[in-house]
Amino acid sequence: MFTGIIEEIGVARRMTRKGEDALLEIDTSMNLDDIKIGDSIAVSGACLTVTAKTDNGFTMDVSAETLSKTTLRTLKKGGRVNLEKALRPNGFLGGHIVLGHVDCIGKICEKVVKSNSLIFGVEIDAAFSKYLVEKGSVTVDGISLTVNRCEKNRFYVNIIPHTAQATTLEFKTVGDPVNIETDILGKYVEKLLHHGSGIDKSFLAEHGFI
Repeated sequence: MFTGIIEEIGVARRMTRKGEDALLEIDTSMNLDDIKIGDSIAVSGACLTVTAKTDNGFTMDVSAETLSKTTLRTLKKGGRVNLEKALRPNGFLGGHIVLGHVDCIGKICEKVVKSNSLIFGVEIDAAFSKYLVEKGSVTVDGISLTVNRCEKNRFYVNIIPHTAQATTLEFKTVGDPVNIETDILGKYVEKLLHHGSGIDKSFLAEHGFI
């Protein structure tokens, strides 16, 4: 589990295809003293397992499933990635609950400077837009962000200067793909509502949820 608070920007040293899978090598200045083989690190929002540590970073296996669902399939040598170690039991939950399971690839359709911040508009698969609500949480390339507003299959987020500088969003432009993970809470609510749990709109209204 992760929080969506990026710790470091890493750089892809090499992506080596192994049949339908791949081996990803990443260079980073992030402190890896507390990381051991088998630990999880989120790479631009995708939860991957460390298979080896190197002098300047680490290596990870990337499955065919992960390649098919994320932007990692187009990652080239020198490409920047957001890195976050898995949350420790005594860690600080500064963002929101992030699993590192990417739902879909979105596309940046707008990038506007407003005061000192950046406003990004992102288009996603309509099948996942139902999980987005205004002032709710969404993960973009592993970054925990607040949804400002929603329009059909498009949502908008505000990027403050610190977030832009501490993540790869500073380098993103219109048309760029990004990994999207919607809030897991919405998926659980949907399943409960559709599988005879007794929780419906009347129940939610009665108990003050809507």
